[in-house]
This record gives sequence, C-alpha cells and structure tokens, in this order.
Amino acid sequence: MSDTALRGEFLSTIDWWREAGIDTLVEEEARDWLAAPRPAPAPAASPAAATAEAPASVPATLDAIAAFYAEDAMFGRPDGRLLPQGDAASGLMLLADQPEPGDDEAGQIIGGEVGRLFDRMLAAIGRDRASIYLTTMTPVRVPGGRPESAALERWTEIARTHVSIAAPRLLLLLGDAATRAFIGTSLADARGRVHSLNLGGHNVRAMATFHPRFLLQQPARKADAWRDLRLLLEELGQ
Repeated sequence: MSDTALRGEFLSTIDWWREAGIDTLVEEEARDWLAAPRPAPAPAASPAAATAEAPASVPATLDAIAAFYAEDAMFGRPDGRLLPQGDAASGLMLLADQPEPGDDEAGQIIGGEVGRLFDRMLAAIGRDRASIYLTTMTPVRVPGGRPESAALERWTEIARTHVSIAAPRLLLLLGDAATRAFIGTSLADARGRVHSLNLGGHNVRAMATFHPRFLLQQPARKADAWRDLRLLLEELGQ
C-alpha cells in the first residue's frame, strides 16, 4: 500500500473516532500488547434464537448461494442484483436486510454517502471491505423498502442458511430488520451483548448494531455504535 493510501485510511479512521466522540485513544485498563490473546468468553445464549434447518431448495455451498441470488426468480428483476462481497474466510460476516437506494448503480453494497461512513467504521476496527464478508438478505431493494411478510420470511430462511454455510467467527447484524430476522428481538434489546444462534446445526456468535444509514440520520448515536464495535473487537480477540 502506498504512503498516500495509508495516510488516507489513517485520516478516515480518525474522522470516524472524532464523529463517535473519541478524543483520547486510551482504554480503561492497561493492555499488555505482547500477551497471548485471551480466550473469548462464552457467549450469552439468546432465548429467541431459533434453530433453522437448511431448506432443500437452497444450495449448500457459497458459490451456489451466490448463483441462487443471481438467478432465482423470487427476487424479482434480474438486473442490478448485488451478490455477497468480500472474503468469506475473513471470520467476520456483516449482514443487512437489503441494498440501499442507488447501490445497484454503484455496484456496491452500502455505497454512496452511507458507504463512506461505513468504510470509516471498518477502518476504525482495522478492517476494510476486502477483509470482511458483506451481504444482504435480498440482492435487490424492494420498491419502497418494505417487503411483504411472506417475502421477508423466505429471505430470512435463505439468509440463515447462507450464514450457516459461511460459518463466520462472528456475525454482525446491521439494523433492526436483520436483527429481528436472526435474533427475534428489536435492535434496542439485542445490542450490547453476544448472542448464540443455532443455524442448521452450526453455532454462530452474533452481535447487532446500527445500520450506517441510521447513523447518518442520528449522528448522536455514533458513540453507541463505537461501543458496539469495541465489543466486536473484544470478541474477535484483537
């Protein structure tokens, strides 16, 4: 990476910290940076997390899932579909309910102004789009942004199977809709702790935080989002 690009990422990270209200880069307790990583604590069980068996009609590999999102007629129009992006082997999977307005033209999940804030959030935890696995529950945005209940139920079934196949070390749910689909509670109730999900026989740890779209609308909640990201870092052992 060039010095110019590295400086740009550094400044982007500082911008995010400043917006989140961080003015001193210290922790409450001293950290031994040379010590071996501490074992992750046992995640809190989520009583509302239901077991989801993979439906027979849903493919069983990541490549097949991508092809399913690209081709299946249930998602409506065939053009402008956004398939999963990033590195599925990264250990960190981020999932939103659906693409943002304009994402299809940009060819990027969470693009535009919302995407610029999203990139700063990733930089603040030492990640970028290439070092996460990013997807949505549907590859196209529903007109008006509000799916019918039957469609949402089917999206959820497929997305839960998708996560069970990806088997990330940690799943970060972005926004209330994705949180309700996976954890069964509102975002307000789900934040601040780690949930244990049983997805098709695979145990997946999951957290929930605000969608960057909401943070643009409610900048005062960026400090709360930063607390979520700090917990994420702890769970990943960084």
